[in-house]
Amino acid sequence: MILHGAKGKAGDAMIKAIGLDADDTLWENETFFRVTEGEFVALLGEYADGADIASRLLDVERANLARYGFGIKGFMLSMVQTAIELTDGRIDGRAIGRILDLGAEMLAHPVDLLPGVPQMLDALEGRRLILITKGDLIDQERKIAASGLAERFETVEILADKTPESYARVLFRADVAALDFLMAGNSMKSDVLPVVTLGGHGVFIPHALTWAIEQADAPDHPRLHRLDSIADLPALIARLEAGDA
Repeated sequence: MILHGAKGKAGDAMIKAIGLDADDTLWENETFFRVTEGEFVALLGEYADGADIASRLLDVERANLARYGFGIKGFMLSMVQTAIELTDGRIDGRAIGRILDLGAEMLAHPVDLLPGVPQMLDALEGRRLILITKGDLIDQERKIAASGLAERFETVEILADKTPESYARVLFRADVAALDFLMAGNSMKSDVLPVVTLGGHGVFIPHALTWAIEQADAPDHPRLHRLDSIADLPALIARLEAGDA
């Protein structure tokens, strides 16, 4: 059930904690998946049409989420499964080895911050910031460490998935009410809608590339906001707390 919140008057809408997504909100991520997918499609080009390969891979990824979760390792296993199924088991060991190499290259890729992120964090210095990401624990820890941003956050939460229930547990640990919480990220499905459902503010900051599984329609809701750039987040928070948004 979506909980509708009214716009408060000045001083009524204090944001006591701010959650920030990581992948494709603070740093690049989906770009590397799409590049790797392109190489995977080329690798299997003799067996099927490129669009069919990509579609089959997406179906396998979706089916495997409950088994492998989110992240590069699950993506690697889904590529291997797709290759075996599409070729009726004829794929050779060298091709499987290349798929594993592609995944290893992704796991070693540098972390590239998105434009405006350092300035946004500077502007929010002194606020309660919580980094909330999901996926493979080891890879997420690697990226957080490589980003150099860990010290900017009061707490780092790495979740298996982002649901209203998992956000509720994060808020319980942080001792903050949903009404006083704001979450910003590039996924309408994972970063925005679950928090709005709980009664908090959700801020959608779209990325040029968003995985199909992370896409969702945006309802018309007073606690759902959209920004073109993460650099605009501090100004939005100021407007919310002044009752002007």
